Parts: sequence; C-alpha cells; structure tokens
Amino acid sequence: MKSAVRVLEILELLARSPKPLTLKMIVSELGYPKSSTFNLLATLVARAYVVRNDGEAYAIHEAFRNGPGWAGGGEASLIAVAAPIMDALRDRHEETVFLGARRKDGRVKILAKSVSNQSIRFDSDLTGSDPAFCTAMGRVLLAHWVPEKVAAYLAKERIVQITPQTVIDRVQLRRIVEQTREDGFAISDEEAVVGGSGVAAPVRDASGEVVAALNMATVSTRFAARRESMIEAVVQSAEELSQRLGYRTADKGRNGHPV
Repeated sequence: MKSAVRVLEILELLARSPKPLTLKMIVSELGYPKSSTFNLLATLVARAYVVRNDGEAYAIHEAFRNGPGWAGGGEASLIAVAAPIMDALRDRHEETVFLGARRKDGRVKILAKSVSNQSIRFDSDLTGSDPAFCTAMGRVLLAHWVPEKVAAYLAKERIVQITPQTVIDRVQLRRIVEQTREDGFAISDEEAVVGGSGVAAPVRDASGEVVAALNMATVSTRFAARRESMIEAVVQSAEELSQRLGYRTADKGRNGHPV
C-alpha cells in the first residue's frame, strides 16, 4: 500500500506543477527516500504516465494532464516503446512527429508527439480527436480497418471542405484509402490544415495488426522540398517501431502486408 500511495502522490505533485521537476525537487517536496523515488519514477516513465526530459526533470504526460486524451494500459506501453524512435526521427529531420491510434468511431486519437525545435513548426494538442478522411494518420488507420467499418465511418463522418485542398468526394476518398493500403503510407497535403502537410505509415504489433500510425508533419513549403525523404524516413521508422513491438519483417508479403 505504501508504494501505491507514493505513486499517486508523485502523480499528483507532477500534475499540479507548472514545470518539470527534478528528482531532487520531488524528494524534497515529498520527503521520500531518493532511491525508491527514482525507481517509482522509472516505472512511471516506462509506462508513459510520466516523461523525463533531456535535463533529467520529470513531468506528467501531457495527455494525462489534459484529461480526455490520456492513454493508459496497452497504449501507454506503445507510447513508451515509440518515444525514443519518435525523438530520433524528429532530431534527424527537425520536424514534428506524432503517434496516433484509431478510436472506435474511426476518428484519430493522438497518443504522443515529439515536437520540432524549429521556430516555424507544426504542432497539435493531444486532446480531442481528428477526422480520419483528410489526415495522413487517419487514412493509414482506415486502410487497415474492416471495410464495412470504413464504409460506416465515411457515411457518418461530416465530410466537409476544411481547406481548399480537402478531398470530400466519398468515392475518391475510398480510392485514396485503397491506395494507401497498397503504398504503405498516406499523405495529407494541406487537406486538414492550410499550410500544413505530413506523411504517415502503419505501426504493427506482434500479430501483424495495425495498432497505430506514425506521422511526420511540417509546414507545406518544407514538405514540398523534402517529400520523398520524409516518406522514406517515416516508413522506415514505423517499421522499426513495429519490430520493437514484436512484428517480424520476415512475415511480410508484398507492400508490407502480413502473409
């Protein structure tokens, strides 16, 4: 019971703190032994309830702080495995990286992000949900969903002209979803946000099921100049994450589909 209480008090402390706290600050505030506090924090970081920054300070996961977007259980483990891959992808290409999963209604839930350090960059909150029909992650997740559920989603979703580039024809959208499955990636070029573009690729678990989508997003001018390299980087990083989750490359057929 003592450990459970300490975990809750650590989470409560981090939740009310406006800035990340170092181990020393947490120990000083709560009066816990340094070694046991460090071990509890390591467990919380591994389960993605808490994040540790480069300055070795701790903060509660942003999605948890914001409530509706919090991910726990299997999603927390996915986030923990994905975090170093996302950070590495961000650092190599200096663009923002997102991890998203499909909600039951077909829309996209952003699980985690690794934000670019560039002064002009793409960013998004971890709260709420995004439409699937016009986003790169959404199209990837639709491409690997039961066809009947995809049809139901496209029938129920408000297919509206978000930007001048948004595809709203349902027949064309079905073709885009089918092409996404064949290509192994999806692109959204100013269809969800004016001036914002990105590419996403599927993330598979050990069974081969697509459980998430990895996305790199940027301002559209930079995407136009680096389109092919961004596609290649995202696909490779998504494959690396899939392998970390237990998916074996040898089990793939053409276009990366399980055989």
